[in-house]
Amino acid sequence: MSKIKSKTILFITGAYVSHACWDKWRLYFEGHGYNTIAPPWPCKDADAVTLRKRHPYKALAAVSMYDIIDHYNAIIRKLPERPILIGHSFGGLFAQVLLNRGVAAAAVAIHAVPPQGVIPYELNFLKSNAATLGFFTSINKTFLMSFSKWRFAFTNGMPRQIQESSYEEMVIPESKKAARGGLTKAAYVDFKKEHEPLLLLAGTQDQCIPAHLCKRVYERYKSKNSITDFVLKDRNHFVLGQPTWKEDAGYILNWLNQH
Repeated sequence: MSKIKSKTILFITGAYVSHACWDKWRLYFEGHGYNTIAPPWPCKDADAVTLRKRHPYKALAAVSMYDIIDHYNAIIRKLPERPILIGHSFGGLFAQVLLNRGVAAAAVAIHAVPPQGVIPYELNFLKSNAATLGFFTSINKTFLMSFSKWRFAFTNGMPRQIQESSYEEMVIPESKKAARGGLTKAAYVDFKKEHEPLLLLAGTQDQCIPAHLCKRVYERYKSKNSITDFVLKDRNHFVLGQPTWKEDAGYILNWLNQH
């Protein structure tokens, strides 16, 4: 495939958290000559405190995974060039789906939810995410992650003060309908199809998206003519906000430059 020439980065946020999680990342990459955007999901265009006050949030509850991917696809079509997609968690899944459609110059999937067909049987994944599907609750009401679940799924191993402050700054209601989309064709990726460069990152301490699950996704990619790289680091799921975030951003920057 062709070399990465794009200087536009589209950051794609995952579930449960505000798009403000990319603020420092945007400044970092803009400082290295990139143009960046980090648009929120539909119905999430507000700060975390405001969105939590709207819970249970009927408009957000109606948002599907198809809606979110179409939303980002529409944004991409308005950009001056095919962007580099950098997504975290569900955002990492969306980055892979959009890369598979040929609308991106490259993609980086950070601790990403698996595409359709890679069944997550890892226990910590199920503990972290099962409630979001809400099979025994109303799909017309949003899901809001509790602080105890935040400590387990995102910020495990971090000081209590950081766990509390990050929860207040980042956690927002989530659409159960969108979460269920991971089980449907909305999350489809053709693993045999040639694609632009793809980097998959995983964390040994991640309990929300375990490293073993990320590795299984990486092993599904079969195109010998495409660049598909996998990197494992000692991180939890709050990788974007850990003290090591700049180290990870630097690694991604170097990877982009190499290709």
